[in-house]
Amino acid sequence: MNSNWFKLLMKIMKIDYGKNLLLKGLPVIFNKKGATLKLGSNVVIKSSFLSNLVGLYQRTIIVTRTSEAEIHIGDNVGISGATIYARKSIKIGKNTHIGGNAKILDNDFHPLEIEARNADDKEKIGTRPVVIGENCFIGCNSLILKGTVLEDGCVVGAGAVVSGYFEKNSVIAGNPARLIKKLQS
Repeated sequence: MNSNWFKLLMKIMKIDYGKNLLLKGLPVIFNKKGATLKLGSNVVIKSSFLSNLVGLYQRTIIVTRTSEAEIHIGDNVGISGATIYARKSIKIGKNTHIGGNAKILDNDFHPLEIEARNADDKEKIGTRPVVIGENCFIGCNSLILKGTVLEDGCVVGAGAVVSGYFEKNSVIAGNPARLIKKLQS
């Protein structure tokens, strides 16, 4: 399937995208009825093995899972084999680059409590919005967890597990991720 056919499918799913959307390979993009999924102009989504030589393990996956969910991806954003999965809200600012195999999740996927988990009670799934500012860089194989806020200019090191609030121009790395240094603006 070429990207023009896939863009037609995106329109049918009410996915709003700007000019010059570039799809390298075939992503998995799903917008739940009633949810909002918006991609800015000049967004590049890499989903084929050779589109990023860091070694992509999967195609890019972008999913709104509930009818209340929203994903907003700004202009000039690059995404490589990443997963962006929202039950509530994920916002990614313009000029941000998301490295190979990164995961951005605004929820726990399953309830933490045993009874709720065994009953598959979706209402008990922990969910908090994720906000990634403009001009950020998310390193390969990193994991951005629910409730994370990365202000403009943040850099996330490869393989980091990120949770919490990080000020503008922070360089963060590790598991759990912590501030390594501040960049000059």
